[in-house]
Amino acid sequence: MKTLLNLPSRQKMYDALVRRDSEFEGVFYVGVKTTGVFCRPTCSARKPKLANVEFFPTSRDALAGGFRPCKRCQPMRAPGASPEWLGNLLQQVDQEPNRRWRDRDLVAIKLEPTRVRRWFKANHGMTFQAYSRARRLGLALQKLHARQQSTTDAAFDHGFESLSGFREAFQQWFGHAPSAATATESAIVVDRILSPLGPMIVAATDQGICLLEFADRRMLEKQFLRLRQRFRRPFALGSNRFIAQLEAELGRYFAGELTKFTVPLDQRGTEFQQLVWERLLKIPFGQTISYDGLARDIGLPNGQRAVGRANGDNPISIIVPCHRVIRSDGTLCGYGGGLWRKQWFLNHEGKRVEG
Repeated sequence: MKTLLNLPSRQKMYDALVRRDSEFEGVFYVGVKTTGVFCRPTCSARKPKLANVEFFPTSRDALAGGFRPCKRCQPMRAPGASPEWLGNLLQQVDQEPNRRWRDRDLVAIKLEPTRVRRWFKANHGMTFQAYSRARRLGLALQKLHARQQSTTDAAFDHGFESLSGFREAFQQWFGHAPSAATATESAIVVDRILSPLGPMIVAATDQGICLLEFADRRMLEKQFLRLRQRFRRPFALGSNRFIAQLEAELGRYFAGELTKFTVPLDQRGTEFQQLVWERLLKIPFGQTISYDGLARDIGLPNGQRAVGRANGDNPISIIVPCHRVIRSDGTLCGYGGGLWRKQWFLNHEGKRVEG
């Protein structure tokens, strides 16, 4: 069984359990001796006493310890996975992607609009109506790019009640008017991928992956702004072959079966940022480098701070392994996804090398 080496202390984990701290999702699971179940740190069930709990680094370890999954927080489900009560709605959205949804439509299928809105805000960063509208706009964009529809047809075929409303929504989402969409311009497609450490947002061009970030990262909005400035392309919800390849490779990475990603990247930045990011890609799996060492390697021995900023600006986490950069004394710092995730990655990769 894996140990809790380098993870928070027993008291710290218990305190996180009591306050239902989402920062610790994926870091540990807690087995309750009095009930025989194990839970996530964020479980809303009544909290047991410290003497009655046992902590585990993975759900598999909790099962091996003789505990069964909690029915309330469902710890075997990937963080961010859609709950059962939402399944019917998501299925209908896939079947009718051009449908315009209103609150009364949700009530008609026995869903509380506030509950739906809250889940989408927490997991997609937007309301359900905004999510649905973005999907419709993405489909309309595809038709306009391929010159398969006029602006008027695209508007009314994709659930918009007026041409002016379609133009306004299109301008706000893509940054330009529908008339500016051409067959030669391809959108950056954006999708959501689940991981054991929480949902991630991925974006890709027709050349490769250009963004991979945890959905709860504070810098995410700024990263999208930078992408729009660097690529000068609109965004559209969707997927492509690079996102499909990445999802498969991430699954193997988290399962401990992959040590090197092969999915193509389309990463753009300043000349200095590119220099730092290229060096990051050369850090071997299971190894780390200090900010000082990274600065020396690129010929800037006094550029630790500049290297740190470029490291923090890296828009493609995990694949471009900025989590493998640490202080000279071995301590952790500077990870936008949270230091607990950085520690998890280092433990995960280090264990694979040792095994």
